[in-house]
Amino acid sequence: MFLQLNHQKLEVFVNAKAFSIQCYKLTKSLPSYEMGNLVQQIRRAAVSVVLNIAEGCSKSSAMDRVRFFEIARASLVEVDAALDICEELEFISKATYPELQKSMNSCFALLSNLILKTKPSG
Repeated sequence: MFLQLNHQKLEVFVNAKAFSIQCYKLTKSLPSYEMGNLVQQIRRAAVSVVLNIAEGCSKSSAMDRVRFFEIARASLVEVDAALDICEELEFISKATYPELQKSMNSCFALLSNLILKTKPSG
């Protein structure tokens, strides 16, 4: 990293970054004809999780931070839906990727907790 920022040390950011890398590695095994479809969609959404956490942490208002964290969580749900399609098409097996599933569930829980803690009261 070029900048040394606090969000880089957050568990949710570290987890999301690891998840994104796992998604990139997973998509290498998908059929080449899916490169323009599912592969790119999964990669974009996985990176979106990381980028929205980073951008959200840079916002000064709690409402803005929550908005970006919610976008990050929605992107995580998008990856889950795309992976579900991959499983239905028999491109992947959920049983083959327990670490990815663990990472996704952890990231979702961490993001949900961050959203709850960040939301302004009232």
